[in-house]
Amino acid sequence: MLKKLKSEKESETERLISQPIYRRPRMAIFVLIIGMLVLIVGLMLSISVGAVNIPLRTVWDAIFHYNSNITEHGIIQEIRVPRALADILVGAGFAVAGAIMQGMTRNPMADSGILGINAGAIFMVAISFAFFPGLSYNWMMLLSFIGAAISLILVYGIGALSRKGMTPIRLVLAGSAISALFTALSEGVAIYTNLSQDIAFWFAGGTAGAKWNQLEIITPWILLGLICALLLSRSITILSLGDEIAKGLGQRMTIVRVLGALIVLILAGVSVSIAGPISFVGLVIPHIARLLVGVDYRWIIPCSAILGGILLTVADIGARMINAPFESPIGALIAILGVPFFLYVARKEGRNLS
Repeated sequence: MLKKLKSEKESETERLISQPIYRRPRMAIFVLIIGMLVLIVGLMLSISVGAVNIPLRTVWDAIFHYNSNITEHGIIQEIRVPRALADILVGAGFAVAGAIMQGMTRNPMADSGILGINAGAIFMVAISFAFFPGLSYNWMMLLSFIGAAISLILVYGIGALSRKGMTPIRLVLAGSAISALFTALSEGVAIYTNLSQDIAFWFAGGTAGAKWNQLEIITPWILLGLICALLLSRSITILSLGDEIAKGLGQRMTIVRVLGALIVLILAGVSVSIAGPISFVGLVIPHIARLLVGVDYRWIIPCSAILGGILLTVADIGARMINAPFESPIGALIAILGVPFFLYVARKEGRNLS
């Protein structure tokens, strides 16, 4: 009897999320294929473009026929390639973290930057720079996780204090307050310890300082987070349909939300530890993915990972070209796109609540 009920619930779930509005598999496969091709082209351009432009043929030779006696090969292998790979990993991490948060909370304005998670992580990075200058990157990444977790707990705690519970607007307001608090504390620590210039890079956001040893540490964590997100994607889709439907289908909402929060902490915490508090990637990309492939998170999550990597790669290329040979902060460039998009979503959400 129990097996029969479970089978009926699973078939009802599949029937719901297999409707055209929820799933567009052909379009999703097309987006993934085209996205991968664009990402490869962007990767090659990112390695080629910089203070010194390097021909693509030299890039190819440096990757597959490395010669330590050639200066350009050294620049590519030690600076350009780690930076380009960091763009892809960080973009995927922020985008998927935002997609999970939007799906679990049914909040279209959810993003690790807007909800203060990035600010909490960067506060702990500032603490490590100021008071533990010889700390290894592993420990700094752990502190980044802790800061992200503290922010998440505070935001959801403040959002839950209201009698009406956590509404999207309330979560955003709580996130803005926590973000402002941790940003001010980070800047205060930097000024007090005379480290303003040293950690200015982290506040601006960027991957210019990415090194191979850092990539060796963050890559397994981000890949683990992406794989776990894919495994949880079906449950996130059910949660995104609403609590009543999720309960009716036998979804264990508390377990899914706890696991989802852990994945967000991993992806956002690791990304901040190498690139700084880059906001709006997790806000913009999931919306674009949903527009293209529907609202089945089994497609949204992989598409968000690809599109997030593309966005950060393109932004990094733009940061090097706008004021060459000087670089502009990646975070500022993405904010130019993200802030108007956030205002649009906020206005749309306000109309829906009124």
